[in-house]
Amino acid sequence: MTEDEAKAWLASRFGDAQVANLHCYVEMLLAESERQNLISKATIPVLWARHIVDSAQLLLHAGRHWSHWVDIGSGAGLPGIVIACLSDLRVTLIEPRKLRSAFLTTCAKDLKLRVDVIQAKAEQVTKLDDVADVVSARAVANLSALLTAAKGFSDRKTVFVLPKGEAAQSEVAMARKSWQGQFHVEQSIVDPASGIVIATQVAPR
Repeated sequence: MTEDEAKAWLASRFGDAQVANLHCYVEMLLAESERQNLISKATIPVLWARHIVDSAQLLLHAGRHWSHWVDIGSGAGLPGIVIACLSDLRVTLIEPRKLRSAFLTTCAKDLKLRVDVIQAKAEQVTKLDDVADVVSARAVANLSALLTAAKGFSDRKTVFVLPKGEAAQSEVAMARKSWQGQFHVEQSIVDPASGIVIATQVAPR
Protein backbone atom coordinates (compact mmCIF):
# COMPACT_ATOMS: atom_id res chain seq x y z
CA MET A 1 0.00 0.00 0.00
CA THR A 2 1.42 3.37 -1.06
CA GLU A 3 0.93 6.59 0.89
CA ASP A 4 -1.58 7.85 -1.67
CA GLU A 5 -3.48 4.56 -1.45
CA ALA A 6 -3.47 4.78 2.34
CA LYS A 7 -4.95 8.29 2.33
CA ALA A 8 -7.53 7.29 -0.28
CA TRP A 9 -8.53 4.25 1.81
CA LEU A 10 -9.13 6.47 4.84
CA ALA A 11 -11.03 9.09 2.83
CA SER A 12 -13.35 6.46 1.38
CA ARG A 13 -14.33 5.04 4.78
CA PHE A 14 -14.35 7.94 7.23
CA GLY A 15 -15.70 11.47 7.33
CA ASP A 16 -13.83 14.62 6.37
CA ALA A 17 -13.70 15.84 9.97
CA GLN A 18 -12.25 12.53 11.20
CA VAL A 19 -9.58 12.45 8.50
CA ALA A 20 -8.72 16.10 9.18
CA ASN A 21 -8.19 15.19 12.83
CA LEU A 22 -5.83 12.44 11.68
CA HIS A 23 -3.79 14.93 9.68
CA CYS A 24 -3.47 17.11 12.80
CA TYR A 25 -2.41 14.08 14.81
CA VAL A 26 0.24 13.13 12.24
CA GLU A 27 1.68 16.65 12.44
CA MET A 28 1.85 16.35 16.23
CA LEU A 29 3.38 12.89 15.98
CA LEU A 30 6.12 14.01 13.61
CA ALA A 31 6.92 17.08 15.72
CA GLU A 32 7.08 15.07 18.95
CA SER A 33 9.24 12.42 17.26
CA GLU A 34 11.97 15.07 17.08
CA ARG A 35 11.96 15.15 20.89
CA GLN A 36 11.41 11.51 21.80
CA ASN A 37 11.67 8.21 19.95
CA LEU A 38 8.01 7.56 19.14
CA ILE A 39 8.34 5.83 15.78
CA SER A 40 11.24 4.51 13.76
CA LYS A 41 12.66 7.16 11.43
CA ALA A 42 12.76 4.52 8.70
CA THR A 43 8.96 4.33 8.76
CA ILE A 44 8.31 8.08 8.39
CA PRO A 45 8.21 8.00 4.55
CA VAL A 46 5.47 5.34 4.77
CA LEU A 47 3.80 6.63 7.93
CA TRP A 48 0.24 6.75 6.56
CA ALA A 49 0.29 3.12 5.47
CA ARG A 50 2.63 1.63 8.05
CA HIS A 51 1.13 3.32 11.10
CA ILE A 52 -2.15 5.12 10.39
CA VAL A 53 -4.01 2.64 8.16
CA ASP A 54 -2.41 -0.24 10.03
CA SER A 55 -4.10 1.15 13.16
CA ALA A 56 -7.36 2.27 11.53
CA GLN A 57 -8.08 -1.17 10.04
CA LEU A 58 -8.58 -2.52 13.57
CA LEU A 59 -11.94 -0.74 13.63
CA LEU A 60 -13.11 -3.10 10.88
CA HIS A 61 -12.58 -6.12 13.13
CA ALA A 62 -13.91 -4.83 16.45
CA GLY A 63 -17.60 -5.24 15.70
CA ARG A 64 -20.25 -2.63 16.34
CA HIS A 65 -22.35 -1.30 19.21
CA TRP A 66 -19.34 -0.94 21.48
CA SER A 67 -18.60 2.14 23.58
CA HIS A 68 -15.29 1.61 25.42
CA TRP A 69 -11.97 0.79 23.72
CA VAL A 70 -8.83 0.18 25.79
CA ASP A 71 -5.38 0.32 24.20
CA ILE A 72 -2.47 -1.30 26.03
CA GLY A 73 1.01 0.20 25.72
CA SER A 74 -0.24 3.08 23.61
CA GLY A 75 3.19 4.66 23.09
CA ALA A 76 2.86 7.12 20.23
CA GLY A 77 -0.92 6.72 20.12
CA LEU A 78 -0.94 3.82 17.69
CA PRO A 79 -3.60 2.57 17.47
CA GLY A 80 -5.39 4.34 20.34
CA ILE A 81 -5.32 7.94 19.13
CA VAL A 82 -6.13 6.84 15.58
CA ILE A 83 -9.16 4.91 16.87
CA ALA A 84 -10.31 7.95 18.84
CA CYS A 85 -9.91 10.25 15.82
CA LEU A 86 -11.98 8.00 13.58
CA SER A 87 -14.81 6.98 15.94
CA ASP A 88 -17.06 8.24 18.72
CA LEU A 89 -15.83 5.56 21.09
CA ARG A 90 -14.50 6.37 24.53
CA VAL A 91 -10.85 5.34 24.43
CA THR A 92 -8.62 4.58 27.40
CA LEU A 93 -4.88 4.63 26.71
CA ILE A 94 -2.61 2.74 29.09
CA GLU A 95 1.03 3.79 28.81
CA PRO A 96 3.70 3.43 31.53
CA ARG A 97 6.26 5.93 30.21
CA LYS A 98 5.91 9.49 31.51
CA LEU A 99 6.92 11.40 28.37
CA ARG A 100 4.72 9.31 26.11
CA SER A 101 1.77 9.62 28.49
CA ALA A 102 2.23 13.39 28.45
CA PHE A 103 2.22 13.40 24.64
CA LEU A 104 -0.96 11.30 24.56
CA THR A 105 -2.65 13.66 27.01
CA THR A 106 -1.71 16.64 24.82
CA CYS A 107 -3.11 14.90 21.74
CA ALA A 108 -6.37 14.12 23.50
CA LYS A 109 -6.77 17.71 24.67
CA ASP A 110 -5.74 19.48 21.46
CA LEU A 111 -7.75 17.18 19.20
CA LYS A 112 -10.77 17.21 21.57
CA LEU A 113 -10.95 13.43 21.76
CA ARG A 114 -12.90 11.20 24.16
CA VAL A 115 -9.66 9.84 25.59
CA ASP A 116 -8.44 9.03 29.09
CA VAL A 117 -4.73 8.41 29.64
CA ILE A 118 -3.53 6.16 32.45
CA GLN A 119 0.20 6.20 33.18
CA ALA A 120 0.78 2.63 34.34
CA LYS A 121 1.55 -0.86 33.17
CA ALA A 122 -1.58 -2.68 32.07
CA GLU A 123 -1.22 -5.37 34.74
CA GLN A 124 -1.32 -2.61 37.38
CA VAL A 125 -4.74 -1.47 36.15
CA THR A 126 -7.06 -3.69 38.15
CA LYS A 127 -10.27 -1.77 37.55
CA LEU A 128 -11.74 0.84 35.20
CA ASP A 129 -15.08 2.65 35.38
CA ASP A 130 -16.45 -0.07 33.11
CA VAL A 131 -15.12 -3.21 31.47
CA ALA A 132 -13.43 -2.80 28.09
CA ASP A 133 -15.60 -3.67 25.11
CA VAL A 134 -12.51 -3.84 22.91
CA VAL A 135 -8.83 -4.23 23.82
CA SER A 136 -6.00 -3.50 21.41
CA ALA A 137 -2.22 -3.53 21.67
CA ARG A 138 0.33 -2.99 18.94
CA ALA A 139 3.92 -4.25 19.25
CA VAL A 140 3.71 -4.67 23.04
CA ALA A 141 3.96 -8.32 24.11
CA ASN A 142 3.01 -11.84 23.04
CA LEU A 143 -0.65 -12.82 22.91
CA SER A 144 -0.74 -14.80 26.14
CA ALA A 145 1.00 -12.00 28.06
CA LEU A 146 -1.48 -9.44 26.70
CA LEU A 147 -4.48 -11.51 27.76
CA THR A 148 -2.96 -11.81 31.23
CA ALA A 149 -2.23 -8.07 31.42
CA ALA A 150 -5.85 -7.23 30.52
CA LYS A 151 -7.48 -9.45 33.17
CA GLY A 152 -8.27 -6.51 35.45
CA PHE A 153 -10.47 -4.69 32.92
CA SER A 154 -11.79 -7.35 30.53
CA ASP A 155 -14.32 -10.18 30.63
CA ARG A 156 -15.73 -12.82 28.30
CA LYS A 157 -17.62 -10.15 26.34
CA THR A 158 -14.43 -8.23 25.52
CA VAL A 159 -13.17 -8.39 21.94
CA PHE A 160 -9.38 -8.49 21.60
CA VAL A 161 -8.04 -6.99 18.35
CA LEU A 162 -4.30 -7.52 18.27
CA PRO A 163 -1.93 -7.00 15.32
CA LYS A 164 0.71 -9.74 15.58
CA GLY A 165 2.60 -9.63 12.30
CA GLU A 166 3.89 -12.87 10.83
CA ALA A 167 3.78 -14.52 14.28
CA ALA A 168 -0.02 -14.37 14.55
CA GLN A 169 -0.79 -18.06 13.99
CA SER A 170 2.04 -19.31 16.21
CA GLU A 171 1.05 -16.94 19.03
CA VAL A 172 -2.52 -18.21 18.88
CA ALA A 173 -1.26 -21.79 19.13
CA MET A 174 0.80 -20.92 22.20
CA ALA A 175 -2.00 -18.95 23.85
CA ARG A 176 -4.47 -21.82 23.47
CA LYS A 177 -2.41 -23.78 26.00
CA SER A 178 -3.41 -21.34 28.75
CA TRP A 179 -6.54 -19.65 27.38
CA GLN A 180 -9.87 -20.77 26.01
CA GLY A 181 -12.11 -18.80 23.68
CA GLN A 182 -12.66 -18.09 20.02
CA PHE A 183 -9.47 -17.14 18.18
CA HIS A 184 -8.98 -16.41 14.51
CA VAL A 185 -6.52 -14.46 12.38
CA GLU A 186 -7.39 -11.81 9.79
CA GLN A 187 -4.97 -10.71 7.10
CA SER A 188 -3.65 -7.15 7.35
CA ILE A 189 -4.60 -4.92 4.42
CA VAL A 190 -1.25 -3.15 4.77
CA ASP A 191 0.97 -6.24 4.71
CA PRO A 192 -0.48 -9.54 3.43
CA ALA A 193 2.12 -11.46 5.45
CA SER A 194 0.91 -9.93 8.71
CA GLY A 195 -2.01 -11.16 10.78
CA ILE A 196 -4.43 -9.59 13.24
CA VAL A 197 -5.60 -11.86 16.04
CA ILE A 198 -9.29 -11.51 16.90
CA ALA A 199 -10.21 -13.18 20.20
CA THR A 200 -13.60 -13.36 21.90
CA GLN A 201 -15.09 -15.19 24.90
CA VAL A 202 -11.61 -15.39 26.37
CA ALA A 203 -11.04 -16.99 29.77
CA PRO A 204 -8.17 -18.82 31.50
CA ARG A 205 -8.15 -22.61 31.20
